[in-house]
Amino acid sequence: MKKYLGIIACSLVSAILAVFLYDQFSEPRKLIIKESIPVSYATDRSPYFDANELMAFGQPSNFINSAKISTPCVVFIRSTENSDYRFWRADQYGHSTGSGVVVSDDGYIVTNKHVVDGGNTIQVILNDKREFIARLVGSDPMTDLALLKIEEENLSFLRFADSDSIGIGEWVLAVGNPFRLQSTVTAGIVSAKGRNINILDRESGIESFIQTDAAINPGNSGGALVNTSGKLIGINTAIITKSGRYEGYSFAIPSNIVQKVINDLKEFGAVQRGWLGVDILTINDELAKRYKLPQVKGVLINRVNPQSAAFDAGLNEGDVIVSINNKSTASSPEFMEQMGVLRPGDVINVEYFRNGEISIAQVILKNQINTTELIATRKDRILTDLGFELRDLSEQEKTKFRKDGVLVTSIYRGSTIERTNMDPDYIITHINTDPISNVDQFVDKLENSKGVILLEGFYERYEGKYPYAFHK
Repeated sequence: MKKYLGIIACSLVSAILAVFLYDQFSEPRKLIIKESIPVSYATDRSPYFDANELMAFGQPSNFINSAKISTPCVVFIRSTENSDYRFWRADQYGHSTGSGVVVSDDGYIVTNKHVVDGGNTIQVILNDKREFIARLVGSDPMTDLALLKIEEENLSFLRFADSDSIGIGEWVLAVGNPFRLQSTVTAGIVSAKGRNINILDRESGIESFIQTDAAINPGNSGGALVNTSGKLIGINTAIITKSGRYEGYSFAIPSNIVQKVINDLKEFGAVQRGWLGVDILTINDELAKRYKLPQVKGVLINRVNPQSAAFDAGLNEGDVIVSINNKSTASSPEFMEQMGVLRPGDVINVEYFRNGEISIAQVILKNQINTTELIATRKDRILTDLGFELRDLSEQEKTKFRKDGVLVTSIYRGSTIERTNMDPDYIITHINTDPISNVDQFVDKLENSKGVILLEGFYERYEGKYPYAFHK
């Protein structure tokens, strides 16, 4: 008996020690706030402080006015994906839910891309419980933002604040609409700015988050971060957590980036980004000493792409950029944030160190194909129903190919177009033997065609002509 007691005691001690060591050394998990619903079938004021003294330090005596302004503007969003198969004679549904913010009186709503990803139907429930089906205007994977539109007028909406002007320690409210509970409000302060937490699965993802300790939980993705005046300073997007629940580290996309992205999506259907054309590294103490910098701040140009905006402006590998248009770029996230609000063709002043001396270069930004044109991606209903997105060829591309046409920018998985085996970057030159020179012309001919549709065109990287056919 004593023998067995000894074994049991030893086992208990080992188990307790293992749990203790795991708790001490395990790293916190980084989670995007995204609630996915599984398949279902039926889911006073303190007497110790003077109010005037509090206001003198920037702390409001209450948040009533800010909450009153913001809560009617935050909505509940349910994105539903209908599958093409049946199981036990029941249609299968996948759901994800989150929040959104009304940003215009005519029904434009901004949310996170991950809230609506993959959804065939997007339902919006306003704070007053009215329900609508929303149209996806566009989304941007580089910022995890999406823009929706509902057909309604005279809506309450949030106005944008300048996120560059918000200070660390400033009071903020996080407003969400989780689980159809109508708007919920939590308060906190700005803990930090320019945070990068590596949640966007793209090398060019723009992460320069506002960090706050306002409580944010699942269902609040896409909700509003507002200042004490009730203006929008960010879209709540992510938390860092060890338990899977709120632990004091919440992150929001700055309003200046949000405003730029949604304006581009409304006007062009795609985000128009100004590219400098460089690879960068954040300056650390070792690099600051090597490049004889007065402070440990800035971003080091690690590579300059040929024919890029930086190349044309005379920037070189080894230069250290410290500001763009007199706004500090002390780190890579700050650099990405400043670049994230610019368009091709914008002229900017880049302040940089070279050989221990400060200089300023005037740079004309380009797009991803090294021109200054604004290139719009078209997402007309007739195109998205077939499963692809198109854009006009740039003037540079037309000169290069010596042909007119339209370029396929993306193809939807499981769509009619994907089943033809067409690949992105296909350049369509003819539809049913008729030549086309722009997307407007292509859409017009597509709308007036029935039966078998034949597309002819080519790929830049492959020789020969490639025809594709489908039935409409």
